[in-house]
Amino acid sequence: MQKWLYDKDGYYANYKAIGKEGDFYTSVSVSKFFGGAIAKHLLSLIENQKLSKRVDIFEIGAHKGYLLADIIEFIYTLKPELLKTLTFNIIEPFESLQKVQKEYFKNSFGDKIILNHFKSLKDINSKEAFVVANEIFDAFPCELVYKEDMAYVENFKIKFFKKDSYCKDISKRYRIERGEIAKGYEEFSQNLSNAFDRCYFLTFDYGDLEPRNDFSIRIYKNHSVKPLFEEGLKLKDYYKKSDVTYDVNFSHLIDAFLESGFKKESFKTQLRALVDFGIVELLEIVKEKRGFEAYSKEMNKVKTLIHPAMMGERFKMVSFVK
Repeated sequence: MQKWLYDKDGYYANYKAIGKEGDFYTSVSVSKFFGGAIAKHLLSLIENQKLSKRVDIFEIGAHKGYLLADIIEFIYTLKPELLKTLTFNIIEPFESLQKVQKEYFKNSFGDKIILNHFKSLKDINSKEAFVVANEIFDAFPCELVYKEDMAYVENFKIKFFKKDSYCKDISKRYRIERGEIAKGYEEFSQNLSNAFDRCYFLTFDYGDLEPRNDFSIRIYKNHSVKPLFEEGLKLKDYYKKSDVTYDVNFSHLIDAFLESGFKKESFKTQLRALVDFGIVELLEIVKEKRGFEAYSKEMNKVKTLIHPAMMGERFKMVSFVK
């Protein structure tokens, strides 16, 4: 999975379209109000003096930079004077994606917003940061386990042999007999802690607190979903040419952050989080300023984000504070 997604010629190494032309949708591609709600939450943290007016804003897993740009757009609408004191940054290891992000920001903001890039958390030394990430943990490398064994791939064939010590430990701790075990949560959360003296970290992803005890790993290609173990599936045909993902075990993720010195601030469904952040109030501003037709158009998009049968319950938000 690491090579599939993150090699120099891996699936994530170059810009991929999201939406109708792409392989997948995200909350960011559904509505700008996803970023707007996060921006409103950020402003409330500043207003309540939980963060300062000079906090560094970071996005991890920014794709083209849509989410950070949406956050900036809503800050401009709600509290424009803060654009003079906040800094905006993206952590992006691939230079090809850095170029795409810079071009998007140039087209969106001209020279009014300075976008800084960092290749990794290890390159950062910040006193205070607000860090946001959308759907990054479902793309962390993982091991596949079944009872006492774990999966290995030889010539694009999946075979099961004895687990390594890490998988044994995680399997026992979370009672996983069958499914995915993410690799890298511990290193990521520790690197995040090392990068910032003070940090507020916020992320959205799909999954739950309890493991499914079944394989959720799947391939996305042209809006078609294929289970990794689908009969007749030829891995070679999809390798590095498609997205591969799985459900996040949030209990494992939360424990990794706690062990790295963070405190869990909140764990909620996306529905509850976005409503609490103020997405409904933002829609009311649209109705007041632009009329009912514009409000209705945006509300239909937001429904996808918050409806329980769509993204509202399936996706979760977790936030941490150091």
